[in-house]
Amino acid sequence: MEETRTTFEIPVGPVHPALKENIRFTFRVEGERILGVDVKPGFVHRGIEYMGMRRNLIQVLYLSERICGICSISHPIVLVQAVEQAAGIEVPPRAQYIRVIVSELERLHSHLLWAGVAAHELGFDTLLHLSWKVREAVMDILEELTGNRVDYAIPIYGGVRRDISPEQMPKVSEMIRYYRGLFEELSDTFLRDPSVEARTRNVGVLEPEEAHELLAVGPTARASGLRKDVRQDWPYLVYGDMDVRALTPEDHGLEVRGDVFDKIVVRLLEVAQSLDLIERCMEEMPDGEITSFPKLPALLAHLKKAEGEGIGRHEAPRGEVIHYVRLEAGQEGPSVWKVKAPTYSNLMPWVPMFEDQEIADIPIIAASIDPCMCCMDRVHVVRSGRPEEWTKQELLRRSWEKTRRLCG
Repeated sequence: MEETRTTFEIPVGPVHPALKENIRFTFRVEGERILGVDVKPGFVHRGIEYMGMRRNLIQVLYLSERICGICSISHPIVLVQAVEQAAGIEVPPRAQYIRVIVSELERLHSHLLWAGVAAHELGFDTLLHLSWKVREAVMDILEELTGNRVDYAIPIYGGVRRDISPEQMPKVSEMIRYYRGLFEELSDTFLRDPSVEARTRNVGVLEPEEAHELLAVGPTARASGLRKDVRQDWPYLVYGDMDVRALTPEDHGLEVRGDVFDKIVVRLLEVAQSLDLIERCMEEMPDGEITSFPKLPALLAHLKKAEGEGIGRHEAPRGEVIHYVRLEAGQEGPSVWKVKAPTYSNLMPWVPMFEDQEIADIPIIAASIDPCMCCMDRVHVVRSGRPEEWTKQELLRRSWEKTRRLCG
């Protein structure tokens, strides 16, 4: 007699203690085993692209910083690349080095923040507090160089807003020495702790073929053995002179499994790589101007006359970010602004990562791609096969109607 299988559906989200942002999972389970998952994003759409196409390009730059608080140079640095390409603006070499330095500082703080979140999802809060304590050093340097711990306001079309002074250089070098001294301790704590290994080895596996077919990016792809990195594959700024190499678990002497443990390995390796890149930039950075347009009115006048299309790409801490802009002469803002965040590419890899796993591993598997929903969410309404635009007033009216229905 055949055994009858009983399956259930378990909804997780869009609001759940295990999720840092709003997304809805519907898991199909048998006992404690996950058979499949349906992923539904779209709960934190903020309309930033829509707002950006109704503001001038300086205002759009500030908006782009707020797409993601953790990646608050990644989006501006891609936007300025796209606009510079469209408007034919050159960036001085010193400004390119400064952009790279701040980008790699951001990668440091993002990976350390993720390490703390991952530890928390494993129930290892001592490691969470350790990770976030040591993260303070890079946050202090970001504040020293830019004036802010987040939303640095460093990139500007044609260069950067702030230089790095000779007095600040020793502080950056001190930070590099601090992290190099801590690296072995962090590696031991994350990679040699039996409880961390038990909760992450062979959990949330993404095979190399799946990572390739599902277009995974960033550490999610590299943990599965794919040597994908925009800094390596499509060099920009001064990354082409740095010989950046995409890192995989093989660079730590490990066989690639594509599990959560491998994602920890890759991020730790990238912390060391970022330290090397920052140090090299500090040593090789030339003297000179930090912007092509010292006077803001001259920059605005040039942008207003510009016409064309541009694409910017950047290897953000989570993976490839792409911005597309179209400029039209006489128009202060972009006529088209399109953003693709790395989480968009890493959503579908979640499906094989969750299959055949335990319910208890949902939080760490979800966190392993370092998702950012508010960076990614978009809205596209379709009625009878035709796109339809809703005004602010119409959205408010529908929200009020729904609230009345829910309140009875």
